[in-house]
Amino acid sequence: MDVRNRDIGRRVGYWRSRRGLTRQQFADLVDRSISWVDKVESGQRGLVRLPMLEAVANALQIDVAALTDDDAARRAAESPDAVEVCAIRDALCSYKVIFDGAGEAPDPVRLRRQVDYACAAWLASHLTTMGRVLPGLIAESQRAVATLDGFNRVEAARHLVMAYRLASSTLLKLDTIELAWLAADRAMLTARSVGDTVCLARASRCVARALACLGQPRDSLDVLIAMATRMEPELASQDRQLLSMYGMLLLPAEIAAAQKGDVDTALTMHRRAEQIARQLGPGYCDPVSAFGVTNVALHRLAALVRMDEGGRAVTYARTIEPQSLARLPRERKATYLLDMAEAHRQCRQYPEAAAAVVRADQVAPEEVRRRPATHALIRRLLDVASGEPALLLRRLADRASVAT
Repeated sequence: MDVRNRDIGRRVGYWRSRRGLTRQQFADLVDRSISWVDKVESGQRGLVRLPMLEAVANALQIDVAALTDDDAARRAAESPDAVEVCAIRDALCSYKVIFDGAGEAPDPVRLRRQVDYACAAWLASHLTTMGRVLPGLIAESQRAVATLDGFNRVEAARHLVMAYRLASSTLLKLDTIELAWLAADRAMLTARSVGDTVCLARASRCVARALACLGQPRDSLDVLIAMATRMEPELASQDRQLLSMYGMLLLPAEIAAAQKGDVDTALTMHRRAEQIARQLGPGYCDPVSAFGVTNVALHRLAALVRMDEGGRAVTYARTIEPQSLARLPRERKATYLLDMAEAHRQCRQYPEAAAAVVRADQVAPEEVRRRPATHALIRRLLDVASGEPALLLRRLADRASVAT
């Protein structure tokens, strides 16, 4: 079997699956038979003519290079692409449930599994998975809220708010801020419709992060403090989910305060979050948000970086136990390493900064190779790094298609 045919066939199968196309649907798009599709994907038949390659690429909504070029294929596979971002946008902007009806109620158990899968993908920094699953998850959760009642409707609202939260967070990482704000606003509207504290807390955090990225840290801080204050009477129940959600309001409040240069408020938020984390126990790590003692420490480091206190951040990092870091999800570990890279850069410790970025790429490649903010950090370091660190960064920049 020809190696090139095999590689192209494997990529055709990957993109057909990623686009959610059956063999029959794909065959219809390219005016071929299912047998032809099977032979192409198995590598038994090659796409030797350019017009056929172009027809296949058009059907899959990708560049021809994503099928024929190794580097282009790898880059295309590492992140949600424009088609998937548009699909998320279409799901956010859809009013189908209102005007066309919701149809049959989804299976609550199946919906919960879908949400759990999406949450796990987020914590693992699989942005490509987020791009594929979010449009369907949003639509299915909207249908559940419209058709279920009682406790099941509240659960469905929690799922929908989570779907919106994951969409907003994914879009923020991709620097699609206005669309991320829309997802956050949808989360808040859903939360208000059921009045559930968990929904409102999660939606408030989502809105606050979008506001901060829009350059409105004061408004972000106000939302978080208002929601935290609203939750405080319920904390006496010692419900661990509520305590964790409360703590996860304090952490972005610390970051928002740091962004606006409010050192005292940032420290107050940190100390309160630390108190909640210790109350939950030294080994506690929320399965959805990763709230716990170590995540609180990581947010303190991030706040110091945002206040341009790189030296203090590097010193503070020495107090974080490596074993605790190792137990965190990939998304948290990669974010920590990128914050460390910026802290070292602020201290002009360029070899250490470069090493942190390279390590982040090893932990969670999609966090490094597809995020505009990380690309900007790599470019800043390339301007000042030299020797072996510069060589490693240059190789990473090439793999990540960083424009320099």
